[in-house]
Amino acid sequence: MKGRKMRKKLKSDKLRDNTRAAAVVKSANFEQETWADLSVELLELIFSRLVVADNIRASIVCKTWNSVATCVRPVNQSPWLMYFPKNDNRYDFYHPVLRKTYSLEFPELDGCHVLYTKDGWLLVCCGRWWPDGHPFYFFNPFTRELIKLPRLYDTNHIAAFSCAPTLTECVIFTLKNVSSTIVAISTCYPGANKWTTVHLRNCSHFSCCIITKVVFSNGLFYCLSRKGFLGVFDPVECTWTVLEVSPPRSLKSFVARRGRKGKFMTEHEGNIFVIHVFCPEGPIIFKLDQTLMEWKEVRTLDGVTVFASFLSSHSKTYVTEIMRNSVYFSKVRFYGKRCISFSLDDHRYYPNKLCHDWIEPDAFESIWIEPPKEFVGWM
Repeated sequence: MKGRKMRKKLKSDKLRDNTRAAAVVKSANFEQETWADLSVELLELIFSRLVVADNIRASIVCKTWNSVATCVRPVNQSPWLMYFPKNDNRYDFYHPVLRKTYSLEFPELDGCHVLYTKDGWLLVCCGRWWPDGHPFYFFNPFTRELIKLPRLYDTNHIAAFSCAPTLTECVIFTLKNVSSTIVAISTCYPGANKWTTVHLRNCSHFSCCIITKVVFSNGLFYCLSRKGFLGVFDPVECTWTVLEVSPPRSLKSFVARRGRKGKFMTEHEGNIFVIHVFCPEGPIIFKLDQTLMEWKEVRTLDGVTVFASFLSSHSKTYVTEIMRNSVYFSKVRFYGKRCISFSLDDHRYYPNKLCHDWIEPDAFESIWIEPPKEFVGWM
């Protein structure tokens, strides 16, 4: 009887030891496989959410990581949010992916205000009066390059430019109403010694004001009036046309409606988009059908990310996965840590239950600006 119990106990102890040994081996194998043997699908999900700099760092770990990181690496950096100072020359730059803020001084911008931004350049006008007109120039805050332009006597213009001033095809464009039927349009290019100003016939229902939006697309400057009418300037033919396109259907209620609201316009690959925001509701997005010449509401941006600000807006593809098919507004909350955005996939604002609290006095406090391709930040 005792021998039977002893054999049973020895068998139980051996089974326990074998189980413990197997658990130790399994644990050791698990520790070895934790990073080296992650599935490709999981690696793609992780790496697709990294900014370019972190993606590159991950790609040097091993051949597998290099292959996956290269495939999902963002082609385009997201724009940064540039905040204008209220009392001095110190500007803040917010990186929406890293959620990091840089602060720099730019004495080059002393006494000036920004009119427009594109391809990493600011179009700047000096507000101080000069006998021979107001100084205009381009300034790149990432490289501190400055390109001077001829002076212009009147600063009460809506302004934009076609592309980076380092390119020969760059055209600077300004617009203002002379009367209800005449607009004054001034154009210039880097290296010119004066502006060219023309007065062209205008339709009375198109009125230019401080909230007129301008984008350059397919060789033309598109201008959206407060009431939603679309004017087009051809810099080659020097013609101004107000298109026979009815304003987006929501615009009448947009103009009449009080409270927090915003209107933005951007272009992507030749397509013109208008975004209307009625807080706390989600944005309403319209795309211009250039064949039927009418605005059509769209429910998706097909992966495009729009960065919307009062003075100019940008559209980007191939930014980090988490930012795609969304609208990012020029507002940062949670003590400078979270940029307010709206996801068209999830149909909700981020952070949760927050919307773009558009307040007119704050309209000129910031602007989105595109950094150079390989730029990762100031030290």
